[in-house]
Amino acid sequence: MATNGKKFPESFLWGGATAANQLEGGFHEGNKGMNIADVLPGGKERLAILQSPGFDFQIDESKYYPNHEAIDFYHRYKEDIALFAEMGFKAYRMSIAWTRIFPNGDELEPNEDGLAFYDRVFDELHKYGIEPVVTISHYEMPVNLVKEYGGWRDRQVVTFFERYVNAIFKRYKNKVKYWMTFNEINSGLIMPIMGLGFAIHKEEDRYQPTFQAYHHQFVASSIAVKACHELIPDAKIGCMILFAPVYSYDSNPENVMYALQEENIFNYFCADVQVRGEYPTFIKRYFKKHNIELDIHEGDLELIKKHTVDYIGFSYYMSRTEKKDKSDQENTQGNIMSGVKNPFLKASDWGWEIDPIGLRISLNKLYGRYQVPLFVVENGLGAYDKVEEDGSINDDYRIDYLREHIKAMAEAIEDGVDLMGYTSWGCIDLVSASTGEFSKRYGFIYVDKHDDGSGTLERKKKKSFYWYKDVITTNGEKL
Repeated sequence: MATNGKKFPESFLWGGATAANQLEGGFHEGNKGMNIADVLPGGKERLAILQSPGFDFQIDESKYYPNHEAIDFYHRYKEDIALFAEMGFKAYRMSIAWTRIFPNGDELEPNEDGLAFYDRVFDELHKYGIEPVVTISHYEMPVNLVKEYGGWRDRQVVTFFERYVNAIFKRYKNKVKYWMTFNEINSGLIMPIMGLGFAIHKEEDRYQPTFQAYHHQFVASSIAVKACHELIPDAKIGCMILFAPVYSYDSNPENVMYALQEENIFNYFCADVQVRGEYPTFIKRYFKKHNIELDIHEGDLELIKKHTVDYIGFSYYMSRTEKKDKSDQENTQGNIMSGVKNPFLKASDWGWEIDPIGLRISLNKLYGRYQVPLFVVENGLGAYDKVEEDGSINDDYRIDYLREHIKAMAEAIEDGVDLMGYTSWGCIDLVSASTGEFSKRYGFIYVDKHDDGSGTLERKKKKSFYWYKDVITTNGEKL
């Protein structure tokens, strides 16, 4: 096996990442309410819903909803956490389902059954010395808040979110040291259903409601940071963004400028507000161009300025190449964001371009801009896995992918980046957020569950399970 030769900090948090709605199941157990993911059907139809206006957030009994059972972590968490411990996890990035704590989102008192469930999960993690890294809101807003209030369009949701964060901070103040507010907050620019809790109406301009909702989330994020610092003084709370460095297709200054503008809006806008504590200067021109006028209450900007995050958590899957006029170029097939095909990169089974050096670039860009600790909380390869006749799963392609990205992190640390940890996405197979598929597998642990809902839910260790165990044991030396 190759030796990396570069040093990761002794305190480096190696682990894996999941989200409640993509693995828990237990759809209506423990008085859980219905969330956004619960009303999204599986398969390619989900992607069309996420990218089209007018979704009604209703369940159609003729369709299959994979998140309802998912991989049944709700009942199998002890088995799964034991497997994480066997790999040597130092940290496990997970989310709390808002609807387990406040089933409708607007109740005055939290649901004890939901609170008790996460007590059990955190206790099980601590039994093995694994630090929970908890995302407060991860694509699972209560559907009631969507239908009755229009999601984050409505200022009242800030109050409901404040009630939620206070409940979980008070309950878990002795169990959780690392928090993040909104998962991939900037993804609302392309998938408002998931991140902002509403679908754009067919007849309306998308810019005004999107950025007003963002303002409400920024206020809510600052309220959460303030509460965390007051209630759990030794904890760290970060933001979480989807980061994809934007390359210009060529050296044509028009394309370079276009790429810069795309990167500013998508990669930096949300981070600037949450890390620097103020709206960036470039956004003024963007607001003017799109006739955006924010309703900002007295004290909002002061709150945002005073209560900024301690670190940046981010997902990295791919880079993005942009050209001002795309009419003569082949577009990428990646299902989160578009761009033109980069001739220097290969792509995954789902069309996501594979660019390990882009992770080093991302780490340098983020640290150079903000000078706060960084945490890679999502990265991984979604691929088709085959179970051999002897039961083995030889996912060398996943090992190759992860090895090159870990090397890129090591290089970034040598560059001077302050990197806290790495939690690879979907450390156990789960439901894909964007397509609702089980066949798009990321895990070190295979789960016998398939796109039609069939399967035994049996867990199997893939070849990458043993490889990652060696990586963690040697603190990144053995790759």
